[in-house]
Amino acid sequence: MLDDPRTVRVTGDDIAAVFRRGEDADAESRPVDGTGPPVPEAYVWCNLTSGNGTRALWLLLLPFMVVNLAHWMRPAAHGRVRVVRLYGLLVRLAGLSLTVLLVAAACEVAVDLIAWQCAGTHACAVRHSWLGFLSPSASHDGWWSMPGRRLALAALVPAVLTGVLWYLSLRTWRAYESQQPMDRTAGDGTDADTSGRTALDRPGFWYGRRLVARLRAAHTAAGLLTVAAAVTVPAAAFDRRAGGAPPLDTAGWLLQSALAACAVATAAVVCRRGRSENRLDAHLDAHLVRRLPLTALLLLALALLYGGWTRPGWTSTGRLAGDAAFGSLTLAQGTLVIALCVAAGLLHRRAPDPRAAVHGLGGPAVALIACALGGVMSGGIAQRMADWLDGTGASLDGPPVLLTWQASAIPPLLGLVLLLCAGLALHARRLARAERAAVEADYPGETGESGDPARTRRIARARALASLTDRGPLVVGAVSAATLLLGAGALVGAFATGRVPADAARGAHPLVHGAAQTAQGLGSWLIGLGFILLVTWGRRAYKDASARRTIGILWDVGTFWPRAAHPFAPPCYAERAVPDLTWRMATWTRATGGRLVLSGHSQGSVLAAAAAWQLEPAVRRRVALLTYGSPLERLYGRWFPAHFGPDALGSLHRDVDRWRNLHRRTDPIGGPVRLPGAQGPAVDRAPLRDPLTYGRTERHPLPTPILGHADYQADPAFAEERRGLLARLRPEVPSPRHTGPETPGPDAPAPAPGSRPARAPGSHPVPAGREAGPEPATVRDGPAADGTGTGPRTGRGTTADRGPSDDRRRRP
Repeated sequence: MLDDPRTVRVTGDDIAAVFRRGEDADAESRPVDGTGPPVPEAYVWCNLTSGNGTRALWLLLLPFMVVNLAHWMRPAAHGRVRVVRLYGLLVRLAGLSLTVLLVAAACEVAVDLIAWQCAGTHACAVRHSWLGFLSPSASHDGWWSMPGRRLALAALVPAVLTGVLWYLSLRTWRAYESQQPMDRTAGDGTDADTSGRTALDRPGFWYGRRLVARLRAAHTAAGLLTVAAAVTVPAAAFDRRAGGAPPLDTAGWLLQSALAACAVATAAVVCRRGRSENRLDAHLDAHLVRRLPLTALLLLALALLYGGWTRPGWTSTGRLAGDAAFGSLTLAQGTLVIALCVAAGLLHRRAPDPRAAVHGLGGPAVALIACALGGVMSGGIAQRMADWLDGTGASLDGPPVLLTWQASAIPPLLGLVLLLCAGLALHARRLARAERAAVEADYPGETGESGDPARTRRIARARALASLTDRGPLVVGAVSAATLLLGAGALVGAFATGRVPADAARGAHPLVHGAAQTAQGLGSWLIGLGFILLVTWGRRAYKDASARRTIGILWDVGTFWPRAAHPFAPPCYAERAVPDLTWRMATWTRATGGRLVLSGHSQGSVLAAAAAWQLEPAVRRRVALLTYGSPLERLYGRWFPAHFGPDALGSLHRDVDRWRNLHRRTDPIGGPVRLPGAQGPAVDRAPLRDPLTYGRTERHPLPTPILGHADYQADPAFAEERRGLLARLRPEVPSPRHTGPETPGPDAPAPAPGSRPARAPGSHPVPAGREAGPEPATVRDGPAADGTGTGPRTGRGTTADRGPSDDRRRRP
């Protein structure tokens, strides 16, 4: 990023830090006359998304991350506070259902398939000798062979899984999200619902300690209660039969009532958001955070004791009550998604945004995809485990019928996806043909009379493929609608027939029966293959740093947002990065009286915008913003209209000193900001030519590449815009720099003019092997910095060009 092998770290740690060139380490102590070069700094945040190998395991938390995204995708609303709160409540309940689904899937594997079915079937227990001590025949009615004790022992597996999720959520919060933002009073944009601004400028937006702690406690309790119910319900059903033991029957009713009451309390905690963004909410509901999981843990212990009690004559046959459990979860998730569509539709109708994805229904569509991912992962685990346990013997009843119906819906859904991809390919081909004339018009005098047809086709094809990003909402909307219909059909088929699709279609027309058999077999194979690919990809990423960086790119968008809907989602790196940038910019401008250019590429431009919103208005007016390859409007503005819509981006343009944005038509990620009226040309420069030259020239004797999303600083327009922003920030008459400690506390007094600060404390060389990253003045993603030219850059970061001091506040 600094284009210099000699760099020093001026502040930060091994996770995220600010670097300078070695020659600029003590720049604050040198006199400045207003004509010298700017001092570039680089904020490197690569380890927040692609650090050690354990990050690859975050792939298993993909459904949680996706449902958390749906929380932030609500349409922009002005004055509809109740509907906004309802929208958030519905997404949080959908997130809770995913936690219950994951734990229920673990219970299905450990409690039902292994402990109940396989250990209770002689042929299966003999095939798997490690289950011998649980089998009544193999262990000669040993102590652990009783059904209730087998269930209680197997229940420890999902209970431990819940504990691991709780621990990971707590540990990642301490590592990533525990950084406090600058404590300040709320500005004009405090109420985003009435002012039209974004909630990202609220003082407490990037500090979700209270909310994450509450949700962590509730989801942990929900997981433990699910495990307790998996043991209690079968035992209570046996005790209710004629001739059952009355004391055990009474204990079963009491325990189930306690579980239901605790479940209602857990849902109530999730429904109540319990957090303020208008201030830095450092309060922690300590009693709730501790007592709710402990209560659920106590009920689980009682359930294990109750289930393991001696019950003569109890034998394990058939399946446990998995169909009812998974069917209820599927029905609840479908109802929540439909209600979410209604809420999103009301918000979108109040303030229609023609650029909003899926006509404002992007949040419900993504929430449905999250539920589908959870169902696919749960069904994949259960079916693969059933096939492994049973082999080809058909001695087990297998997983619940509903999971088989859901797996059978995958082939038609995959066929729809293939059709959509084929349609996009045809659209891109037609668009590429239409673009050829535009390509020749963009290079007047360079193409010659005949030109280079192959070169023209490549450029036109790059533009056409880049435009497919704008068709993403169509694909997501179609896939979500099909998923909802197929899921409803699977639910009806499972409850109406009680049999798997192939058996339910027996006796029908041969074509129907063959289609059902094919869908069932192919769906089972595909769902297993998908789960294996996910695990394989995660294992490869654990060992391979380049693959891990690829996953890191996926988390750039997915983990940018705070964990407001699901506490077990991967951690939010912006809750560390945004306060870092805000503190650095605020303390530097306060200490020196200077101005700065904040430059960001790709996801770095989103971090730059978020950090600028968090500054005090007076500091914000001392910052110029340069973005390039930016998804601020193309992705974030369309999918997150409440936070990056036209009103929000317009307010950012008005608040900073100046904002310029660069983009290319060949870039599949970055695009124009598209502010309305005169603001648009003031921010967006005309699309940059890519490639820079059509053919060979005196300056470029070799063919220039099509850069797309990468290497914007290779274009002369980048240096031109950067010089223009720096020139705008320079004072007309040189003035002395106001110096002082480089990073004073938030309440430190303004430094006296003429004072000279000491070298930045903690400055030291970069550790061996650490890469500095891309070009100056950037928060960016880009190509490799190791000279290979392939793969994502390890040194993702943000930098600011420090301009000279100027006591006068230049307004836009």
